Amino acid sequence: MMKATIIIPARYNSTRFPGKPLALIRQKNQESLSLIELTWRAAKKVKDIHKVYIATDNELIRKSAINFGADVLMTPEKCENGTSRCAYAIKKYSISDEVIINFQGDAPLTPPHFVENLVDHMRNDKETLVSTPVIKVDLSHYEKLLADKNAGLSGATTVVFDKNQKSLYFSKEIIPSQIVSNPKEKKRVALYHHVGIYAYRASALSEYTHWEKGPLEQSEGLEQLRFLENGYKIHCIKVKAGSKKFWEVNNPSDINIVQEIIKKS
Repeated sequence: MMKATIIIPARYNSTRFPGKPLALIRQKNQESLSLIELTWRAAKKVKDIHKVYIATDNELIRKSAINFGADVLMTPEKCENGTSRCAYAIKKYSISDEVIINFQGDAPLTPPHFVENLVDHMRNDKETLVSTPVIKVDLSHYEKLLADKNAGLSGATTVVFDKNQKSLYFSKEIIPSQIVSNPKEKKRVALYHHVGIYAYRASALSEYTHWEKGPLEQSEGLEQLRFLENGYKIHCIKVKAGSKKFWEVNNPSDINIVQEIIKKS
C-alpha cells in the first residue's frame, strides 16, 4: 500500500496569534491542553498513516511536543508557510513516502475521515497531485463566517471549484458572493468552507519550493494559491463533519468557540 505521512507545521511567531500552538484549550474535564497537542492527538487517530511528525522552528514548541510524545522535525524560521515547511522537512529528513499530509496545527476538531478520504483519493487517482477537504456551509456556519467578516477578522477560507471538483479559487472573502441569493433561502448558492489540510505528492511539494510567491497569494495570504498561479489544480474532496461541529483556531477569539464545541460534544 502506498505510504502516507502526516506533518503538522507549527510556527510560534504567527502574525494574527503569536504563540498560537501553545495556547491552552479547556477540555470537558476542565483540564487544559495546548492547541498543538490536541491537533497531534487528532492526527494520531487517522488510520493507515505511516508516521506523524510535528515540524517547527521553535524550541518551546519542540520541548512541549517531546513532552507529550510527538516526533519532532526541526525546520528553519525562513519557511514562510506550512507547505514550504513540509517541503523542507521531507527533503532534510529523507522522508520518502509518496503522499505527504499537511495537517494544520490549528485544527484540533478535525475528524480522522477528513484525512482518510484524501489519502484514499490519492491512492485511487494517480493523476491528482494535490487534494484538500471542503465542507458545505449551512446557515449557522455561514452566520459565523459573516460575523468574523463583519468584525474585521481574517478567519476561515472559502473555495469555489468546477464540476470536476477542481479548485478555481480560494479566498478569505466569502465566495461566491451571497448578495444576489439570500443565504436564508433553500436555493441559495452553495458555499464551501475550505479545511486547511492538504495531501501532496512529494513531486508537487518539490515543485512548490521553486516558485515565487505570486500576486494572488500575496493579496489573500493563502499558500495554496501558489499552486493555482502556477497551473496546478487542487482537487476538492467534499467531506461532512456529521454531528460534530468543525472550527479552526485562526484568531484568539476562536479559542472560546472551540472550547464550547468540545464542551457540547
